Amino acid sequence: MGRNTLIAFLLTAMIPGTLFVSCATETTRETTRDARSEEPRSWSGDPVVWTRFGAVEGYEDADATWVWKAIPYAAPPTGELRWRAPQDPAPWTGVRRSRRFNGGCTQFNPIFKRTIRGTEDCLYLNVWRPQSAETDLPVYVWIHGGGNSIGSSTFVKDYYGNRVASRSKMVFVSMNYRLGPMGWFTNPALRQGASAEDASGNYGTLDIIKALNWVQENIAAFGGDPESVTIAGESAGGMNVLSLLISPPAEGLFQRAICESGVPISSAVEEGDAKSLEILTALVVADGKAKNEKEALNLVSRWNGEQTRDYLRSKSSREILRAYSETVAGMIDNPAIFRDGYVLPREGYDTFDSGTYPNKVPLVIGSNKEEVKLFLLLSSMKWRSELYAAAARYGSMRWRARGVDEIAVKLAALPDQPPVYAYRFDWGAPDTDGLSVLPGNWGKRLGAFHSLEVPFFLGTDTVNGALNLLLYTSSNKPGRLALSADIMEYLSSFARTGDPNRLATDLPTWEPWTNQAGGPKTFVLDARGQTSEFRTLTEKMTLESVMDLLRSELTEPLRSETLIYLRDSWLP
Repeated sequence: MGRNTLIAFLLTAMIPGTLFVSCATETTRETTRDARSEEPRSWSGDPVVWTRFGAVEGYEDADATWVWKAIPYAAPPTGELRWRAPQDPAPWTGVRRSRRFNGGCTQFNPIFKRTIRGTEDCLYLNVWRPQSAETDLPVYVWIHGGGNSIGSSTFVKDYYGNRVASRSKMVFVSMNYRLGPMGWFTNPALRQGASAEDASGNYGTLDIIKALNWVQENIAAFGGDPESVTIAGESAGGMNVLSLLISPPAEGLFQRAICESGVPISSAVEEGDAKSLEILTALVVADGKAKNEKEALNLVSRWNGEQTRDYLRSKSSREILRAYSETVAGMIDNPAIFRDGYVLPREGYDTFDSGTYPNKVPLVIGSNKEEVKLFLLLSSMKWRSELYAAAARYGSMRWRARGVDEIAVKLAALPDQPPVYAYRFDWGAPDTDGLSVLPGNWGKRLGAFHSLEVPFFLGTDTVNGALNLLLYTSSNKPGRLALSADIMEYLSSFARTGDPNRLATDLPTWEPWTNQAGGPKTFVLDARGQTSEFRTLTEKMTLESVMDLLRSELTEPLRSETLIYLRDSWLP
């Protein structure tokens, strides 16, 4: 398989937002009953459920579950509602029947450059639950990844909730949220006369908060307990989980959190203003209103706030997106998660140091041993080279240092922060003898790569669609199924009690992070042969310690080449 063919295949199989799963919403409305007169009811076992806004019908799904697809949790954020906080959806009459998932928000296609998929009308969520009479079930809210610029709640079956609902006896909720410049965009003209919410620029964050409010108001009708909500997300979804910990408007909307491969990244409003001016001038040039950027800047500088707002809202979401350059797999360089002073505090993640963040909940946080191999394989770097191995090793360590250990150190130092449980996902990584459970040379090429833990956490055993054909074998099946079952048992206990051990009494103890020297830090999740393997690490990593290790272990010219890669990489 040639490199270009391989990369296209991997993108098709792995990158959020593929064309082959998410479809447009298909809805039928009947007018025999006025749903607006109804209030959410308790779960009765009937797949027709009455929410605050109207009735929805569920359908039988795998593993003896019900699924409700494409339930609107907010009004379409179009027209005057673009770049505003999400509003309630319009109530409907009769029973809403959606056989398909919503196709996702406006984004670049990760495979075919400069092509765009999705729509602004994308604020829908999905619900799975067991086909049983049980009520007061824990609620597991999944937030998809994709750099906050691509992806959807159902981009591959890895994200489906039927296994969590069935095996762990939970209500599983996933949602789409605005992406890229529709989700995070700020400009002085948009802030003029706007409320704090509308002026925040954090529309994607507010969408997730709106979905969590929907859960509070409606989830009991599906048999869920609104006072037992766990939020979980991977990659950008993990970043969004971290942002919700420090977001005052999200206070009280969840009781536990799981952050998979996220990092505490946020942006200053000034960064967003500079980017929006760049995009505004690019749009003006594309329209032929100016010959170049200098002329465009001169023109827009004479516009008042109303003219700027009207112009920006006159452009389609696709026209706006085309003003951006793509990076990897359709993602764009767009400032996101703004420290606006309302949705996020001005201090951003410094509140982890001061302890002033509002949502102090039990936390599971971790990363994969070889996070960056996925991105390296999609680059021009040769996988057999020493640089590939070094960049993977130290780049992944840096990810762990920034996204796990340094956060755990800060939170564990606070007397009022509940326990933090850190993990490292190792399945697929070569061992000390260079052997991997993955077939052929895939251990060296991909190993325990970014996103590989998702099907283990959600029990789907799908490894990003078509990658099943490359990575899953009959020989590694017993181990991977055992590891997934054990991880799900830990997380089921965590979602119910805030402690992964309390109900998983037959498994090794997952100790919470302690800052005590030599004390337990990170719990390794792995499997060899037919059984899971767990162990506890006692060392912590910092950005400084990773750089010191690199300089001591590598010699020239490899040392300098690796440092250059780390310096220039957009990864954490």
